[in-house]
Amino acid sequence: MPLNKDATAAIDVRNAVKRYGDFTALKTISLSIRDNEFFTLLGPSGCGKTTLLRMIAGFEDVTEGAIFLFGKEIENLPPNKRPINTVFQNYALFPHMTVTDNVAFGVQRLGKSRQEALRRAGEMLELVQLSQFAERKPAQLSGGQQQRVALARALAPSPKVLLLDEPLSALDLKLRQAMRFELKEIQRETGITFIFVTHDQEEALTMSDRIAVMSSGEVQQLGEAREIYEKPRNMFVADFIGETNLLEVFVDKIVEGRAMCHLGGGHALTCDAVEGVGEGAKVHMSIRPERLVLSETEAPENSLRGTVHDNIFVGTDIQSVIDLDDGPRMLVRTSNSDRGKKHLFERGATAYVTMEGGAARLLVD
Repeated sequence: MPLNKDATAAIDVRNAVKRYGDFTALKTISLSIRDNEFFTLLGPSGCGKTTLLRMIAGFEDVTEGAIFLFGKEIENLPPNKRPINTVFQNYALFPHMTVTDNVAFGVQRLGKSRQEALRRAGEMLELVQLSQFAERKPAQLSGGQQQRVALARALAPSPKVLLLDEPLSALDLKLRQAMRFELKEIQRETGITFIFVTHDQEEALTMSDRIAVMSSGEVQQLGEAREIYEKPRNMFVADFIGETNLLEVFVDKIVEGRAMCHLGGGHALTCDAVEGVGEGAKVHMSIRPERLVLSETEAPENSLRGTVHDNIFVGTDIQSVIDLDDGPRMLVRTSNSDRGKKHLFERGATAYVTMEGGAARLLVD
């Protein structure tokens, strides 16, 4: 097998393309996933994230390009020859086997003795805190417990890489939130590279070391969670990750790395310039609603006058909908606290929307 120049990467995908007849599901994907990393493929249904995961697992052929595992090319290896395991969305547990036998199954398939397989199964059940359910059948477990059995079974053979295909999607909200932290802790304890597929932005942001945001068979942006959220590259990433205000702006002038812009109604805004957006451009600007504050007086910079259309209570936050004078509508998020409520205005009141420094981000549309 040819050696990859970057042998430090757990998985290195190089110019990978996947076609089904005339349809191109993946368009020249290149990315490196580090050893001992929690890496997430994030995107809407049909974006190609599961197809890429299946190509890494060996369940889908690579039409063009190459995939390397710790420096060795693997795209021509069958799935059972790759030191990679997968946790599927439906868990795929054997209903006639006990929890212990489910977990021990993969170890025995590697040629280990029954005694060794049971020992390893016991270690994994302890890791996922299910030792007390070792002799039960999958049907006797809750959805969250079945998910942990599937995880233990996938970890038992000590794979170099673990693939997780939306394993939390069938769980209720509270259980999903609890399992996020458990998965991250297990990844840290085992030191195994996790590649996680999800369409849930909150899952990706809370668990991942890095995220690849995908759309239409392409990687739109790759980076750490904070970078993806606070510095989106384009409109798709800004709009898909969390809530944002997308404003159409005109770039009037760029001076010393700062872009002077205006939007409808004559409102002026200043923000950091970005590569690919020059003077005279008509582009979009992203401003997260939690980076905005309402006030009675106009600030020296980036202060937009408007009218409070509504205040919406959403538990942890109160969202104020602001109609800018002769301009677009904006959303301002204020924490549901005594401090936050000082910045609330009644419906119909005039207020200035002021943004924190660095809150506005020009997008390469």
